[in-house]
Amino acid sequence: MRITRIDLYELTLPLVEPFVISGGTMTHRRSLVTVLHDDDGHRGYGESPPFELPFYSEETVASARDLIQRVLIPRIEGREFATPESVDAALRLGIRGNPFARSGLETAAWDLEAARRGTGLAQLLAERLGGSPAARIPCGVALGIPADRDTGTLSRLVADAVERGYRRVKIKVMPGWDSAAVAAARAALAGTGLPLTVDANGAYRWPEHQSNLRALDDAELLYIEQPLAPGELVGHAELSHTLRTPVCVDETLRDADAARQLLALDGPRVWNVKVHRMGGLTETLAVRRCAAAAGVRLWAGTMPESGLGSQAAIAAASLPGFVYPSDVEPSPRWFGEGQDVIELTMSRNGEMPVTNCSIAMLLDHPRFAAAARRVR
Repeated sequence: MRITRIDLYELTLPLVEPFVISGGTMTHRRSLVTVLHDDDGHRGYGESPPFELPFYSEETVASARDLIQRVLIPRIEGREFATPESVDAALRLGIRGNPFARSGLETAAWDLEAARRGTGLAQLLAERLGGSPAARIPCGVALGIPADRDTGTLSRLVADAVERGYRRVKIKVMPGWDSAAVAAARAALAGTGLPLTVDANGAYRWPEHQSNLRALDDAELLYIEQPLAPGELVGHAELSHTLRTPVCVDETLRDADAARQLLALDGPRVWNVKVHRMGGLTETLAVRRCAAAAGVRLWAGTMPESGLGSQAAIAAASLPGFVYPSDVEPSPRWFGEGQDVIELTMSRNGEMPVTNCSIAMLLDHPRFAAAARRVR
């Protein structure tokens, strides 16, 4: 495929309510969308969704935009590539880190191949693995820390998630908002049989918060996600042998190199795969191959992205080895009815369909034009 032109947009979608995690609060979701054009009129879409401030990763929307415009686009615009993997290689050369910036262009290259072949991202990924994607994926809900820090508010949110049909409930925790929050969520889930997980986004330190983590270990959780800081590979490995509850890594799983180190350390065997945090779908496939060889249990996470960016996560979640419900949720959960540029829907039994077409076929083009500002 020859990439003849690349457009860059800034997409802004207001959230229906503030989303609070241990590191910060969001009221709007701003991200970058790249559109790759070939000489046959096909288009490939990709989203680069870091946050506006570096509380989750070192990258921000501003830093990603600068790198995309100044360095990455000139590397691939006007060039011909055999595969999306070769686009990924060109984007990596001499670039340390910056996976969010690279992922916007890399996932767009996969979507461009899908458009050229008349198929979808999930089918392309499964083809690389020699199999077929699932037709539907199970969905879990990710509930932020209530703005009022009230356990009653959390209980109502959990009850609503149960009513909507989600297959797993996850709540955000941090020191000072953990044991009481888990107790409230557990009470709201009583009798449902739904699994409960917690996500700390690296808010705890060991052994400083040993009592907090041991209390979570007694809460009958499916797993404890990212309890320690992202760079704590050894710490997460040691904690996975200290606690009875499985430990899940998220921010620590930066790429396939981190995956191999976790395995060498006999570390956590539950991994949250976030396509954009790892630089795109090529790296996602590499991590999935590491996991398959070691019996690691996977699930797909989101930032959350728009419905456009979520297509990459849905495709990943459709692959064999992704065994837990993923954090891909219907669009109204984040943006309200009729506001997302690709409206994601979930059935009453908590499943989302996996599409078999390119993003251009799914995109609400008038809505995208209203919500996105072209910057290149």
